[in-house]
Amino acid sequence: MTNVQKLDRREFVKLGAAAGGGLLLGVSFPGSARADALGILTPDGAEVFHPNAFIRLDTDGSLTIWCGKADMGQGVRTSLPMIVADEMDADWSRVTSVQADAHPSKYGRQMTVGSSSVRGGGWMGLRQAGAAAREMLVAAGAAALAVPRSELRTESGSVIHERSGRSLGYGELASAAAELPVPESPRLKSPDQFTLIGTPVPQVDSTPKVTGEATFGIDVRVPGMLFATVAKPMILGGSLERMDEAAARAVPGVRHVVRISSGVAVVADNTWAAFEGANALECQWTGDFTMSSLDITRHNERLLESAGAIAREEGNAGAALAAAAETVEATYEVPYLAHATMEPMNCTAHVQADRCELWAPTQNPQGAQSTAARLTGLPIESVTAHVTYLGCGWGRRSRPDFVEDAVETAMAVGGPVQVVWSREEDMRNDQYRPASMIRFRGAVAGGRLGAFSARVAGPPLGVTDGGGRGGGGVDRNAVDGVVSMTYTIPNLLVDYSRSNVQVPTGYWRSVGPSGNTFMVESFIDELALAAGVDPLEFRLQMLGDHPRMKHVLEVVADMADWGGSVPAGRGRGIGIVEDKGGIVAQIAEVSVDEGEVRVHRVWCAADCGQIIHPGIVDAQLTGSIVTGLTMALYGEITIENGRVVQSNFHDYQMLRMRGMPRVAVHVVDSREDPGGVGEPAVPAIAPAVTNAVFALTGERIRKLPIRLSQEAASGR
Repeated sequence: MTNVQKLDRREFVKLGAAAGGGLLLGVSFPGSARADALGILTPDGAEVFHPNAFIRLDTDGSLTIWCGKADMGQGVRTSLPMIVADEMDADWSRVTSVQADAHPSKYGRQMTVGSSSVRGGGWMGLRQAGAAAREMLVAAGAAALAVPRSELRTESGSVIHERSGRSLGYGELASAAAELPVPESPRLKSPDQFTLIGTPVPQVDSTPKVTGEATFGIDVRVPGMLFATVAKPMILGGSLERMDEAAARAVPGVRHVVRISSGVAVVADNTWAAFEGANALECQWTGDFTMSSLDITRHNERLLESAGAIAREEGNAGAALAAAAETVEATYEVPYLAHATMEPMNCTAHVQADRCELWAPTQNPQGAQSTAARLTGLPIESVTAHVTYLGCGWGRRSRPDFVEDAVETAMAVGGPVQVVWSREEDMRNDQYRPASMIRFRGAVAGGRLGAFSARVAGPPLGVTDGGGRGGGGVDRNAVDGVVSMTYTIPNLLVDYSRSNVQVPTGYWRSVGPSGNTFMVESFIDELALAAGVDPLEFRLQMLGDHPRMKHVLEVVADMADWGGSVPAGRGRGIGIVEDKGGIVAQIAEVSVDEGEVRVHRVWCAADCGQIIHPGIVDAQLTGSIVTGLTMALYGEITIENGRVVQSNFHDYQMLRMRGMPRVAVHVVDSREDPGGVGEPAVPAIAPAVTNAVFALTGERIRKLPIRLSQEAASGR
C-alpha cells in the first residue's frame, strides 16, 4: 500500500492556489495500526492511527512543514520536519515548523504517546512525503531545463544540472511541480545519503524557550479572558454534597462560583484570586471509597494466591518448577505514582453560540476537540483546538479531564476562561501509575535458568470509572515489561490477576515497564546469585536470540569496566529493558551516605535504531534516567481513607541537582528503523540501582521507593 496520497491534477492545482501559488503536498499515512505495535493499548484494545503531515513550498523557496504531534520537550517540532526536509534535499535554513491544530482526520492520529511520533508512522510516511516532493521538483526542473531527469541532482533546495552548471531553486519550480501527479512509490534515500538525519541541527524551539517567547498552555492570553481553578472532591471518586460559597465570593477579584461536573469552579480576575477563592470555599464531599494503601497491598496479596489469566506461556513452567530440587521465590511491589508535571493541568476555552476555541497543552488534540464538541453540542468542525507547548506530559495530558473543566466553566460564564489546577488539585486528582505486585518463582541448575513464573496483580491501565472495574482477561499494559522480556527461558509462565480497586489509573512515562522492569530485573539478579553466576554473564547467556540486546549489554559493561575495580564504599548493579522499540542497558554505581542511597554514576547504552537528532536522543535518555531515579528513590503516592495524602513537592519529592549522578550515554550506531527514545531508558535505572544496593549492603530491595533497613543504612 502506498503511503502517498494520489491527487488528480485539478485537485493539486486547487491546493497549490490555496498555498499562494506554490506546492502544497498532502501526505497520508497507513490507515491504521494495531495499538500494541506502538507499545500503548487503549483499555479495550481498540485500533489507533498514525499522524498525517502537510508540506507547503512557496514560490520564494520557503518551506513550511506542519507537525501533527504535540511537543512536550521531546523535540518533534524539529525531528519530524528534519525527516521531510532530508528526503526533499531542502535548505534547512528555509524551513519553518508549524504546530498543527487538531483536526479529526487531516493529520491522522495526533495522540502523542508511547514514544511513537517517529516510529509510529512518521518515519516512513514523512520520508515518502519528502521523496515524493523531491521527485516532482526534479520532474519540473527537467522540463524547465529541457534535460533528462537522470542528469539532475538535488541539493539544499535546488535542482542542479551537473554538466551545464545550471540550477533552479525549489521556489522557482514550485508552481510547475504543483501541476504534476504525485508519485506513488518515490525512491527513498539510503542512509549514507542522509544530510540532515543523524545531525545535531539547532532545535527550532531553543531560542523561543530561552527568550520566553514560546507559548505554553499556562502562557495563553485571550482578550477579555477570566481565570479559574477547580475545587475537586477530597475523596477519590467522590462528589459534592453541599457547599457554602459566601467566603469565596468575598475574596477580592472573584467573579463567579459555579458547579461543574468535576467540582466547583471559582472564576476571578487573576489566577491567584481564583486560588484564594477556592481555598475559602466550604465544601463537604461524599464518597464510598475508604481504602488505604495498606488495604490495597493486602488486596493485591490476595490476588496473588490464585492463578490468573495467562499472558505468556512457553514450555511447562509449572512442571519444571515442581520437579526442581530448589526454587527461588520472591514478591515485589511498586506504589502508585503521580505524574507531577512541572506545568499543572490547564486549558483556555472560549465558547460562543456557533463555535468553540481551545488553547490546550494536550497530548491528545483530537480528544480535546471531540470533548468540546460533545459538551457544547457543536459540530466538530466548529471547534478549533490550538496545541501549545506542553510543560511535561508523561501520558497525563492524554486525558481530557482538564479540557472538560475549561469548556464547562467557559459555558457557565459566557466568555473566555483559563482554568489552571492548583498543584494540590493536580497531585490529588491524577490518573496514577498503578500500584502492583509480582510474585516470582525460578529454578536454576548448572548455572542456568530452567524455569520462571511471574504472577502479576494490579489494576488495568487507563480505566478511570468511579466504580468497581470487574472484567477479566489480560490487560497487556499491566503485564508489559514481563511478557516482553528478551530472555530466552525454556519454561516460562506469566499470568495476570486483575484488581478492581477504585483508584484512577493512567499511562505514566514508559507505562507498564516503569514498574515491572524493576521487579523482573531485580529478581533476575536474585536468580543469578542462586546460580552462582555473575549478573552480567547470567543475562548474556539468556540473550542468544536477541543479538541487539546482547550487544547493548556488552557495550555498557565495557563502558563501566564491569568486573574491574569498584571504588571503596560503592556497589554496582545492572538493569536492561526492551521497550517501545528502544533497547537499553544501564549500570549504576551507588553508595550509602548518611543513611540514604546516593547514586554517583550511571552508564547507559542504547540501540534506538536510526537516530534523527543525536542531541535530542541524548537529552531524552538522560532525562529518562532522571525520571527513573526519582521513581526509585522517592516516588510514592499513598492513600488514607480514600484520600491521596501527598499534595505538593514538599511531600512528593523530585530528584534535585545535588542528587544528580554523572551520566555517560552511548547510542549504538544502527540502521534499523527508528525505535522509541523518550521512554525506554526510564525502566532499567531502578533495578540497576537496587541491584547495586544489594551488591554494596547485601540488602535486597523488593519494594519502591528504596528504604534501607537500619542495618544497611548504618553500613553494618
